[in-house]
Amino acid sequence: MVIKDIIKKQRDYFNNGRTRDVDFRIEQLRLLKKTIKDNEDKILNALNKDLKKSYFEGYETEVGILLEEIDYTIKKVKSWAKSKRVKTPITHFLSRSYIHPEPYGVVLIMAPWNYPFQLTIAPLIGAIAAGNCSILKPSEYSNYTSEIIYNIIKENFDEGFVAVIKGGREVNEKLLNENFDYIFFTGSIPVGKIVMEAAAKNLTPVTLELGGKSPCIVDKDIDTKLAARRIVWGKFLNAGQTCVAPDYLLVHEDTKDKLIKDMKEIINEFYGDNPKESPDYPRIINKKHLDRLSNLLNSGNILVGGETDKESLYIEPTIIDNVSWEDSVMADEIFGPILPIIEYRNIEEVIEMVNSYYKPLALYLFSNNKLNIDKIKGNIPFGGGCINDTIVHLASPYMPFGGVGSSGMGSYHGKASFDTFSHKKSILKKSNLFDIKLRYPPYKNKLNILKKLMK
Repeated sequence: MVIKDIIKKQRDYFNNGRTRDVDFRIEQLRLLKKTIKDNEDKILNALNKDLKKSYFEGYETEVGILLEEIDYTIKKVKSWAKSKRVKTPITHFLSRSYIHPEPYGVVLIMAPWNYPFQLTIAPLIGAIAAGNCSILKPSEYSNYTSEIIYNIIKENFDEGFVAVIKGGREVNEKLLNENFDYIFFTGSIPVGKIVMEAAAKNLTPVTLELGGKSPCIVDKDIDTKLAARRIVWGKFLNAGQTCVAPDYLLVHEDTKDKLIKDMKEIINEFYGDNPKESPDYPRIINKKHLDRLSNLLNSGNILVGGETDKESLYIEPTIIDNVSWEDSVMADEIFGPILPIIEYRNIEEVIEMVNSYYKPLALYLFSNNKLNIDKIKGNIPFGGGCINDTIVHLASPYMPFGGVGSSGMGSYHGKASFDTFSHKKSILKKSNLFDIKLRYPPYKNKLNILKKLMK
């Protein structure tokens, strides 16, 4: 079926009103959960084929996180979907005011390849909860996972409600030429600009989940062993192909040597003497990205790692020292298992360095100094982050996840997902008992009364 036909089918489905029933939405969320659980092994196997993710990492970051999100959404969606009464100004005497959330209609969800299952289905949870019909466009790079998504959605959902469209750049362009009611995009900044430009032609609202160079700041007087463990885990998860991975380290000069020593030991603890043989260390998605990352290894001095293998799409966990802001590794988001280190002397220097570049999607700070923590929180804009950990802030349904500035716009997870895919319709219900004539012409001698009412 061609794209236009699928969109028309979804518009007809939406217009029949079924998705406005909250019980229907809950039923579909339960079906989605059952579909994921029934196909769990196939999903994990596809992730392993695409990125060599272990079943543990695949479940932790792509399957389990979705099941938790679905359960939370099912529990809360009835309260989220209710009209909320709000205060009414005195000028609207004997009236009642409400905010009523309603679905946008037919939404497009464009997903990336790095967490190909999770980042396709997580927005879908919010779209279903809010009562929309959805077209999913998974990445062609993660081919095995995209095929699984296509099959399980096609087998379990009416195409008028949820449909999957496969393909590459040409298909993306065709989709963006269509008129959707909402577009949710996760991916790179350059492609995000293309999506936003296309959406602007139809005045289509968008959420852009992008990326950027997310700093990890390591203060002095901390437990470097614990910090090393959490930094290494967050950086080399999915071989660094994570939009919120620590992109580079800003380490206090008094802490640097000890932290590097501990990170070397932790890398060995996690992945052994030869990470290439580890069943727990993923691979780069394709040769194009491996070549891009290999070129970044020419920056600074390699302290750990540096080995690459084109055939197996392998890049060893790598730490680079003596890096400057002019080096190629600091020009753009790395999105791979390469961790450059820059040392600093005081927290003001850190604030100046980070703020001289685009606003990051994430920021991580390892510190026990409350004053320094408050300075970082209060003086550096960023999408979200952690103090004394990495990555895990995005796994909470109680907090919105999203970027700011060039790292994105809009947010999702939990109620934020429902809000993202809902239009807030404001309604004032007026009483017919009285009709105050002050607002009607002629206005002679009425201005002073109006000023007293509206002061």
